[in-house]
Amino acid sequence: MNPAVTKIFSIAKTGSRYVRPTFQLGNQRFLGSPPKDGYIYVNDKEPSMDLNAITDRAAQTIFLTELVRGFGVTLAHIFKEPATINYPFEKGPLSPRFRGEHALRRYPSGEERCIACKLCEAICPAQAITIEAEERADGSRRTTRYDIDMTKCIYCGFCQEACPVDAIVEGPNFEFSTETHEELLYNKEKLLNNGDKWESEIAANIHADHLYR
Repeated sequence: MNPAVTKIFSIAKTGSRYVRPTFQLGNQRFLGSPPKDGYIYVNDKEPSMDLNAITDRAAQTIFLTELVRGFGVTLAHIFKEPATINYPFEKGPLSPRFRGEHALRRYPSGEERCIACKLCEAICPAQAITIEAEERADGSRRTTRYDIDMTKCIYCGFCQEACPVDAIVEGPNFEFSTETHEELLYNKEKLLNNGDKWESEIAANIHADHLYR
């Protein structure tokens, strides 16, 4: 019988797991030809039974050396500066580009910025925005309805990017969890109140990011 066939037959008969060796070329590893002595045995090796190895294993079991090393790592971190903060009493910094709760902004005069162009409604991939508008007596267009279903919103920021007058923005607030679904259906009044509440921070964030927009 062919020696290679004999080797494969013996592997199948004993049920041992073997893999073909590989070789390294640059950053890539390739499957290579088997060495002269056959395939490489990859099963877990049996522990050594010489006196030194037996003594080391017995000492680790009796004196719990691995447990002591674990306690040492824990004690070493006690005296280091913590990597966490005490939320909600402490809060980390937010990027000017952070996308949180939505808000509708006003001009310093108090006039709402939104001109009812509906670009935000058109670009919203989740179809979370609903706008209705009408013409005023002075000929300007303003919204009569501006709703956002916050349960649909994916916080992509497309509405803010599409708005030509920086009316709809995603503010810095991320703590607006509710107990009911209805509380996350924002209307125009809710959005304007958010804008009035966070206007100073929103304006600062837009100014900090204006060079990149």
